[in-house]
Amino acid sequence: MNRPQVLDPIETASRDEIAALQLARLRATLVHAYEHVGHYRAKFDAAGVRPEDLKDLSDLAKFPFTAKSDLRDTYPFGMFAVPRERVVRIHASSGTTGKPTVVGYTQQDIDHWADLVARSIRAAGGRAGDMVHVSYGYGLFTGGLGAHYGAERLGCTVIPFGGGQTERQVQLIVDFKPAIIMVTPSYFLAIADEFERQGLDPAKTSLRIGIHGAEPWTDAMRAEIERRFNTQALDIYGLSEVMGPGVAAECVETKDGPVIWEDHFYPEIIDPATGRVLPDGELGELVFTSLTKEALPIIRYRTRDLTRLLPPTARSMRRMGRITGRSDDMLIIRGVNVFPSQIEEMVLKQPCLSPHYVLEVSRDGHLDELAVLVEMKPDFAAADAGKKQQCAHDLEHHIKSYIGVSTRVRVVDHGGIERSVGKAKRVIDRRPK
Repeated sequence: MNRPQVLDPIETASRDEIAALQLARLRATLVHAYEHVGHYRAKFDAAGVRPEDLKDLSDLAKFPFTAKSDLRDTYPFGMFAVPRERVVRIHASSGTTGKPTVVGYTQQDIDHWADLVARSIRAAGGRAGDMVHVSYGYGLFTGGLGAHYGAERLGCTVIPFGGGQTERQVQLIVDFKPAIIMVTPSYFLAIADEFERQGLDPAKTSLRIGIHGAEPWTDAMRAEIERRFNTQALDIYGLSEVMGPGVAAECVETKDGPVIWEDHFYPEIIDPATGRVLPDGELGELVFTSLTKEALPIIRYRTRDLTRLLPPTARSMRRMGRITGRSDDMLIIRGVNVFPSQIEEMVLKQPCLSPHYVLEVSRDGHLDELAVLVEMKPDFAAADAGKKQQCAHDLEHHIKSYIGVSTRVRVVDHGGIERSVGKAKRVIDRRPK
């Protein structure tokens, strides 16, 4: 395979050129899905639409949405559009809330995926020859192998570590001196804690670029990561049903939101309640249609991620804003809509508190209660009960003032909250089912 050049020509193409490519690929994708996936054919027929009804890009709104439940209802291989023998790899979600969602890839799909992750690493400032430490999980989760193949495609040296074994992660970062790390933002901060526990300064490592995804994170967490590691912290976005990591990625020149690789994915923003397509710039739920996938074409997939589409800056393609939460992760506490990312911003504004926190939702009679469990920073390890109480009171005040919901905050010693080696679990729901 040829290694990607500095920029793919499509990254600097005109909007007209991008739209023309999208229309041609979208028409082909709809035909492919309709002719080879019985589930799509039945849904299209029920909605009274056929692939030839797509005359321009706006006509996509006529076609039905795809949800995670569609993949579960057709488990395991019912959404595949090619014979199973042509599928060279299978990934799957964890299935913690039901059957896992299964995704398949042809060799061409794998090649496109590697190209797009390579493009994403290049956009973050990576170059051929850089050493990349991959701390995303390997196996059925798409993160590890997606990052791995993309880094190799760019011509990088890959350290395929995976998640966990935090002490050994630190040892190899010190010994091998990688320039780039690909890891969830929450686990990267756990690695920072381990550096400091060993008496090492994380800001003095060889790392200069962190590519972070797989979970929502805030600009405040970006600032915390960059302060502690002295790296450029960049966002990469993806989800297994659409491809995996590399659907969108931030450019180091601007760091103003992930650029959606629109030559392979067509984005829409919809009102999550009505399904109506919203104009660029308005906040809503992100929907993706694949444009080049063979094994598992995905039509108007509802990601549940809440964001907005923004105009191009560093590349010719549109960007997505910071994910503010998920439409299915929103908590409603006594009539107030609360997202974990809002609490995270408040936590990171408190100088005495670390970015590790957990939200616990319980029910008192007919009313929901929200508790925030958070820990002190290492600098305040010797803080007495009075200091902890003051930190808790300050956070309760800020959450009430800025979000409008009353909480109970409990501050524990540094290290008192269990660290995640993958996606951080932020919400524990203790309400009766």
